[in-house]
Amino acid sequence: MEKEKRLTPGLPKGFQDRWGQTLFLKKELLRIIEKNFIKFGYSPLETSPMQLSSIIGNTLSEDEENPMSDIYAYSDDGTNVSLRYDLSQGFLNFYKQNYMNLPNPIKRYEIGTVFRREKPGSNRYKSFDQCDVDVIGNFDAKQANADLCSIIGSIFTEFLKKSEFVINVSNRKIVQGLINELNISDEKQLKVIRAIDKLDKPGFGLTGVEALLKKERKDASGAVTKGADLNDDQVKQILDFLKIKDLKELKQKLTNELSQEGIKELEDFFEVIGFGNAKNQVQTNFTIVRGLAYYDGFIVETNLNFKVTNNKGKEVDIGSICSGGAYAKLISRFKGVDIPGTGISFGVDRLLFALTQLDQIKIKEQKPVLVCVMDQKYLKNYYALVDELRTNNINAEVFLDTKKNLGKQLTYANKRGLLLAIICGENEFKDNTVTIKDLQGTKGENNKTISRKELIDEVKKFI
Repeated sequence: MEKEKRLTPGLPKGFQDRWGQTLFLKKELLRIIEKNFIKFGYSPLETSPMQLSSIIGNTLSEDEENPMSDIYAYSDDGTNVSLRYDLSQGFLNFYKQNYMNLPNPIKRYEIGTVFRREKPGSNRYKSFDQCDVDVIGNFDAKQANADLCSIIGSIFTEFLKKSEFVINVSNRKIVQGLINELNISDEKQLKVIRAIDKLDKPGFGLTGVEALLKKERKDASGAVTKGADLNDDQVKQILDFLKIKDLKELKQKLTNELSQEGIKELEDFFEVIGFGNAKNQVQTNFTIVRGLAYYDGFIVETNLNFKVTNNKGKEVDIGSICSGGAYAKLISRFKGVDIPGTGISFGVDRLLFALTQLDQIKIKEQKPVLVCVMDQKYLKNYYALVDELRTNNINAEVFLDTKKNLGKQLTYANKRGLLLAIICGENEFKDNTVTIKDLQGTKGENNKTISRKELIDEVKKFI
């Protein structure tokens, strides 16, 4: 007889399961984020994780020759469909279908899983959660963008010190004005933007950006990335721009109309952000340009100011943990006209990866009280006990096997890290008492027999 073929458990690369404290930490993060979204006046939206491939479009991939390379796509009865790459495209699709019935502007938030066919790493996954807030319609840009940065500050200060993160802002019009002034051709412009965007990435710096602005860049592995092929003067002026840190100096150096417009928008933004609590967390960084082509104005990236290591103890670049910016041309793909939009996205899994190393968020998990089963004939009584505990908002469970002895039931409780076990046998039921076992207490001193009516008050002392 042919030997039975057995399955080997495992997951595809770039995907993961979560449980225990890490999952509780993630749920707490999501709770904090959603609470703040609501506090700032944003309404929830849930969009489909499956979208038409034509709607997801070709604005996302860095591979110009294969614009859908980062997207999971397939044909469904002749229709090309894709798993969503981000939450923005689904929101824009929803807006186009429903804008006549929506408030103007619409302020929405969404929390959901996105999927990317990209190479996984220590803090990069092929499936992860994003938390987005966006504003679309008629609004004052400086107020909306200040609002977004205030949300970032409000969320992060709930679990980080102010010294542990920074909100970097800039405006795409500034660098776009310089690109126009240097007469860089349309087909080279996105390469230039993406080269600049890599400045702070490990192994790049000014030298790496310079190589990408020129003919090509060869990394440590020998892999070659084709560059923008700019001339020496164009490269020099871009590198000189990247060295400028001060908004006033930038205003004097870049005199073209579009750059000046972007600088003025930043000045207006800083006036409004100065009215709130997040002003000291925000700073200019003209080297951030956001690699995606659809940003056309205000841009923001939030970075951590502490070291993050992988499971081998090696320091890794965690990248931006909350980013976004202003866009209008994305909506014009649907409506044929530019409609103002601005938003930010929190990368929850990336943030979680970093926060697990700080141990600054204290998770209060109210684990259940275990009601042990000493005798099957009292099963009805055990369920009466557990119902009383639950009625008083105490998590509780009855052990699910009447044949297991007390030792095995307590082993189960210890593996789950439970705090209390309730033990009632024939003597306890006869005397109308219960025995509480403190599972974290000192052996020999951790049992306490009390009257039945004291049960709730005594249990609440432990939780």
